Amino acid sequence: MNVRVLTDVLAIDREFTYTVPEGWADDPRFGVGAVVRVVLHGRRVGGWITEMGVEAPGEVDLTPLAKLSSLGPGRELIDLSAWAAWRWAGRRAHFLRTASPQRVVAALPKSQRSRTVPSGDYADLFEGEGRTLRQGPSDDPLPIALAAASRGQALILVPDHSRADDLARQLGREGAWAVRYPDGWAGAAAGATVVGTLSAAWAPAPDLAAVLVVDEHDESYRSESAPTWSGRDVAVERARRAGVPCVLLSPAPSLEALRSRPAMRPSRGAERDSWPQVEVVDRRSEDPGRAGLYSPELVRALRDGGRVACVLNRRGRALLLACHLCGELAVCTECDAPMRQTEDKQLRCRAGDHFRPMVCAECGSTKMRNLRAGVKRVREEIEALIRTPVAEATGSGYVGPPTARVVVGTEAVLHLGRPFDVVAFLEFDQELLAPRFRAREQALALIARAARITGSRESGGKIVLQTRLPDDPVVTAALRADPALLARAERDRRQELGLPPYGAIAVVSGPEAGEYMARLGTPLGVQIAPDPGGQFFLRAPDYDTLCDALASVERPSGRLRIDVDPIRAI
Repeated sequence: MNVRVLTDVLAIDREFTYTVPEGWADDPRFGVGAVVRVVLHGRRVGGWITEMGVEAPGEVDLTPLAKLSSLGPGRELIDLSAWAAWRWAGRRAHFLRTASPQRVVAALPKSQRSRTVPSGDYADLFEGEGRTLRQGPSDDPLPIALAAASRGQALILVPDHSRADDLARQLGREGAWAVRYPDGWAGAAAGATVVGTLSAAWAPAPDLAAVLVVDEHDESYRSESAPTWSGRDVAVERARRAGVPCVLLSPAPSLEALRSRPAMRPSRGAERDSWPQVEVVDRRSEDPGRAGLYSPELVRALRDGGRVACVLNRRGRALLLACHLCGELAVCTECDAPMRQTEDKQLRCRAGDHFRPMVCAECGSTKMRNLRAGVKRVREEIEALIRTPVAEATGSGYVGPPTARVVVGTEAVLHLGRPFDVVAFLEFDQELLAPRFRAREQALALIARAARITGSRESGGKIVLQTRLPDDPVVTAALRADPALLARAERDRRQELGLPPYGAIAVVSGPEAGEYMARLGTPLGVQIAPDPGGQFFLRAPDYDTLCDALASVERPSGRLRIDVDPIRAI
């Protein structure tokens, strides 16, 4: 017998034919998707069987398979990897790595499905193709997960590991056979309900009966490295191919989710009660040059004695300085880039490694004024303001007392896993005005994340938004606890501009971007706009047009990044 094998070598996205050693056909691990070792160009590499019983290509002496390593992804995931490679301009091997067990699996466990899982009040969500459900940020997804598991094997995606662990345990206590991916790969292949984060979109599910994506809007469902695939979109495609319902759950559903399937929401009263109180601090009347970050409303919240998280997505101490006497900005005398304050009270160029003393280049004054403070400086100022130790949380880590009542940080503070009474966005306009087409959607997602850690208005939860744009649709939606207000405004804007999900975009970058674009040429239906930084921005009316064009040319060797549907695109 001959088989085709796709090797686990990303640079070689093609299949090779090998012979099967005698006796392998009776091994239970042997089949489409099995993980094997083969000899390729004189060295042994891993790979997956993609086809069995194929003919030898002409008068060629075939090499036998070298080793049968493990059970692996089945036919469904082999086929799905080809679709994903087309959809996100990647390689099949990249996705099959995610779909394969991390350790050798020689046999599957016996099924542990013995008890009936109660479907509860949400069984109707899983009728037909499923629904997009707008669920309040304080509402528990467990009843909906139970409704999914009551149908049989369910695939349930959760955005972070701690919540996935909790949900898997809760399902187990209710009688479901649930495993965490990737550790539970063998159980998933045997028919257990799968709970996991991004990679779980590629878990084996031979008896798939339902799909649930919790917080479908969350950016953690996107791979940061290329190919920048979406776990939510992979899960939706799996449900479509299997003919099973898929429910997308979110307090603030994305336009992609709202467009993909019928939408449902709770009653206005129930939804409103699930959101915290939102206080909008209108700062339009303040002098932009003199206003600080500490409004009377914020100071009151800081001094009231509750647990407060202050969010400011600017790291460092002082990101923009001006002379206190003459008002001259602190810019580098070598390259004119803004300079920031270092730990040892020097000025450092943000564009290079130029340093100079904390002295105004115009008048010689040594007194500088902070126009744009970073998290570190804000922490110091709040400590002085409330005379209490304040902690700092950024993507680099946590600094300060472990049980600090007040924590200042980037949005990382919202991922600490700690409850707060108040979450204050110190400068919310930087989220609303971020140079990204998804900025408003992402801003509301931040508020929803904050709402989850403060709790509902009944429990005393509160969010403070300091802004000069109090009439922005994001602020209005948060104030009224009605995400539909933003969805309608964003839908109209994106339809008019042809932005996703009403169009398709991609960004091509890297040293080989120019060569790749030269090979691509000007495909029909695709608009191409280069930028001075060497990137290329591509637009098309739909993903079929865009992805077909990207797949039509061979990638050059060397570093190349193709980001299809980038979440941070300008």
